[in-house]
Amino acid sequence: MKDNKSVWFFAIFLFTIVFAMFFLPFLYTVSPYELNPNAILLPPSLENIFGTDRLGRDIFARILAGGQTSLIIGFLSALIASCIGLIIGVTAGYFRGKVDGSITLIIDLFLTFPTFFLLLALVSYMSASITILVVVISITGWMGMARLIRSESFAITNKPFIKILNLANTSKIKIILKYYSPLLAPIFLVSFTFGVGGAILAESGLSFLGLGINPPQMSWGSLLSSGKEVMDIAPWVSFFPGLMIFLVTFCLIQISDYLQHKIK
Repeated sequence: MKDNKSVWFFAIFLFTIVFAMFFLPFLYTVSPYELNPNAILLPPSLENIFGTDRLGRDIFARILAGGQTSLIIGFLSALIASCIGLIIGVTAGYFRGKVDGSITLIIDLFLTFPTFFLLLALVSYMSASITILVVVISITGWMGMARLIRSESFAITNKPFIKILNLANTSKIKIILKYYSPLLAPIFLVSFTFGVGGAILAESGLSFLGLGINPPQMSWGSLLSSGKEVMDIAPWVSFFPGLMIFLVTFCLIQISDYLQHKIK
């Protein structure tokens, strides 16, 4: 189990990366789209911090632009998926019976298909954009949250004060919002934190396979993919986008793991 100091380090480090992706472009004004035939595949230097790619574009500027895309997709997808899972899980755990049986069947049907292959199937029929990727990753990523919330909702429903409220004909919406929400919030936070990392990895995997963000837009996954052909002579083209994916997901996993231990 991690101590508070190490978790604060990961949290501050993650915040620094997110802050840098969205605010450094105002200070580092090099265009991520500018081609420079005189600066093709230059290694990292003081002039080009992370080097340049095979079209002479500044990799650091492209990582900043691509980071915005990857982080937006990651956080939005995880938020939407977590909210879907929360609503479905609470509904199943509170109403039980046939409602729970139907919802459990739907969850099991979704879980029958490997998530990444389901993503591939959906994206291959669409023109990928930020909106499309957020929607696709969201509708394939809510099942884990739903199962966790359903299980916890069962335990909450069995508490004596919930039974008393039901006998008193208290509004079901009021019960869920006032009494279920505070008890489910920690689980939601853990699942959301873990989901952000999963969504970033999913987007990166799709982009690496050529099914993600289309040029001229970019993400860390597409930048990672763009360096495949020059890996032997210019490894920095893929190294730095891959490093950013690793750092962000690693920090999120450490924070999620700590929160999970605190809840237990």
